[in-house]
Amino acid sequence: MATLTDLLAEHTTLSAPAAEHLQRLVAEWQLLADLSFADYLLAVPGTSGAIVYVAQVRPNTASTVFPRDEVGHRVDQPASVQGANPLMAAALRSGVIEREGIASRFGNFLIERVAVPVSFDGQVIAVLGRAGDASDPRPPSPLESAYRDASEALCRMVVEGTFPLDEANTLGLSTPRAGDGFIRIAAGGAVSFASPNALSAVHRMGWTTDLGGSQVAEVLAALLTDPFESADAGAMIAAAAGTTGDGALPPPDMALRMELDARRATVLLRTVPLRSAGQSRGAILLIRDVTEVRRRDLALISKDATIREIHHRVKNNLQSVSALLRLQARRSGNADTIAALNEAVRRVSSIALVHEMLSGSVDEEVDLDAVVDRLASSLVDVWLPDGGTRVTVRRDSRLGVLPADLAMPLVMVLTEVIQNSIEHGFTPGQEGAEIVIGAQRDVRDLRVTVTDNGQGLPAGFDLSTSNHLGLQIVNTLVSNDLDGTIALVEAPSGVGTLAQVDIPLR
Repeated sequence: MATLTDLLAEHTTLSAPAAEHLQRLVAEWQLLADLSFADYLLAVPGTSGAIVYVAQVRPNTASTVFPRDEVGHRVDQPASVQGANPLMAAALRSGVIEREGIASRFGNFLIERVAVPVSFDGQVIAVLGRAGDASDPRPPSPLESAYRDASEALCRMVVEGTFPLDEANTLGLSTPRAGDGFIRIAAGGAVSFASPNALSAVHRMGWTTDLGGSQVAEVLAALLTDPFESADAGAMIAAAAGTTGDGALPPPDMALRMELDARRATVLLRTVPLRSAGQSRGAILLIRDVTEVRRRDLALISKDATIREIHHRVKNNLQSVSALLRLQARRSGNADTIAALNEAVRRVSSIALVHEMLSGSVDEEVDLDAVVDRLASSLVDVWLPDGGTRVTVRRDSRLGVLPADLAMPLVMVLTEVIQNSIEHGFTPGQEGAEIVIGAQRDVRDLRVTVTDNGQGLPAGFDLSTSNHLGLQIVNTLVSNDLDGTIALVEAPSGVGTLAQVDIPLR
């Protein structure tokens, strides 16, 4: 499906700043739809002369009257007759809000249509088509009246080009919705209306009386324990409500969304300034109680810290085991015993290395490239005891990140394969002995290769019948733990050996 950017590029010649303004509008217009209890269509005059619908939003507070997707339809197509095209065309020409005099019947709905021109840099660049169900005969509730009044104020700002604002970066903060909690602030900073959900959120923070007529900044100052946080919140609300009296919009570098911690609760706040003809009309304050969400977040953080601490302690214990094995090897006088203990040390150390990486990770995933580089650096200067062969180990491609349950056995496999190549793959005194670790990866599979330039495999070698302990461990890990396959074959160059491990990424 074409994106808004694609549709604007295809059907218009709008400048980049104008297109960015429409992008910001679409990012914020869910608030408009919820406050209006209505669907919105964003239409632009196309280069062909037709009006093209480039975006659509449905309200969370009412039933949609546009069940069909209108994005991409044009004014001259029959599928688009429900979009109030003549009204939109009139708004594009006049630059003012156009309304149908009488609600019209569409399907099961009696629809009230409004067209709101979208201005940018003094010019009309698009139009919002609003359509809401007008069939309910009952008088509106105070909540509905407050919502609709705020939506009309925002629509006037769209016409003037002052909504949406170019806000300061507030990445990481979600946006409260109208249904989470809605407070209407008058130009002087006093509360003129608060929805039941907003009252519940403020009461949970510790406020016990009604909000009507209260100064929001004073309420927050009484509830917040951090004086700096209280000052920032007061400044944000004062700037949004325009209590300074000059009607100026908040500066672009001012954040209009905050997370506040009171004595009993944590809330998200978002302020939306309301202006008309350069004069302040107060502000909208949206509030969401996120106390339980933050408690769960803290519990997860605590759990993650505990898991990392466990990995750290496992790593320390494994290093202690390695130290004991090395001590035992030094005390032994039997060459076979020493070799067996040293192999055990290498295996335990490879497991400890993975736990060390996990102890510093924020999730249960391992950066294989970092682990393999650590392995390579620990083996790069290994000398064969009988020939003094210097072996270089390097990685020439990225292995990527794997979950711990795959990374642990794979690192052990690589350790065994590399060590087997060092011990048995080269002739004594060979110059330029090298082991290269490579990888090929897609979304489903990972292939890891270990290639050396040594003397190759012995005649009649069969991995499945080998009695070498290290290769038996490799076979078991690959087939049972990784659900993969391993092959030891002649290197493609004809010199040396290629070990190829293929595993599915689950």
